[in-house]
Amino acid sequence: MDMHTVWKGSISFGLVNIPVKLHAATEDHDIKLRQLHKACNAPISYKKVCTACNEEVQTDDIVKAYEYTKGKFVVLDAEDLEKLKKENEDKAVEIVDFVKLEEIDPIYFERSYFLAPDKGGGKAYALLRAALDKSDKIGVAKIILRQKEQLAAVRVFKDALVLETIHWPDEVRKVEDVPSVPEAEGVVGKELDVALLLIDQLTTPFDPTKYTDDYRNALMELIEAKKAGKDTVTVAEREAPAAATATDLMAALQASLDKTGTKKKKAPPKKRAAAKKKQA
Repeated sequence: MDMHTVWKGSISFGLVNIPVKLHAATEDHDIKLRQLHKACNAPISYKKVCTACNEEVQTDDIVKAYEYTKGKFVVLDAEDLEKLKKENEDKAVEIVDFVKLEEIDPIYFERSYFLAPDKGGGKAYALLRAALDKSDKIGVAKIILRQKEQLAAVRVFKDALVLETIHWPDEVRKVEDVPSVPEAEGVVGKELDVALLLIDQLTTPFDPTKYTDDYRNALMELIEAKKAGKDTVTVAEREAPAAATATDLMAALQASLDKTGTKKKKAPPKKRAAAKKKQA
């Protein structure tokens, strides 16, 4: 299946220029539900109405503006916005820094795009891919997407280059503003040991194919059943875990360990013997 080109331009690092095309790396599989009029099951339409004139307006009658204070606006002409967009889009995307991927917290990542080489860009594309892979680094760059300048990370994903848009620092809310975050001093050592054991027993290599969207699957089952003339469909319910209190936290941890049906791995005999010898 052909991928739609979202953006077309070039990416450079140093004096190396790579003509590229940008393609969305992910797609939304959410089930879209329409709103209908209950009386006749006809779809509901939405109109754009002026709040002052109470009249419906057409697209050509709408201008964009910035509300700098309540009820006061700065109107921005379409020509000015288009010129500004054109001036920025014509610029090549330059990788300005190279950093370690682990230095960027996942909270900053926004959306992923595949980078594909455009005509004549295959060799330089392969060079950047090999250099990033060998150095174990990612490139930090800026790009204009949908009339918005974005900070982005260019990295290797399997055999392709991926561009990840990144939130600006002022777009990430301060963690200090998160309410009711408990202090670290309240953690009991024995409870922490059991929690670490539980994490160890549940640790496994990441395989995204093992996870499914249970709600979406159940919704599709319901829709298919309705299409087939059935009134309802039975969906298996999962028992939601209760919020643990201080009194039952240890019991919940122990029950979780028992539920895994596994025991903590014992150290190999040689290692245990070496450990005892070291202690002696």
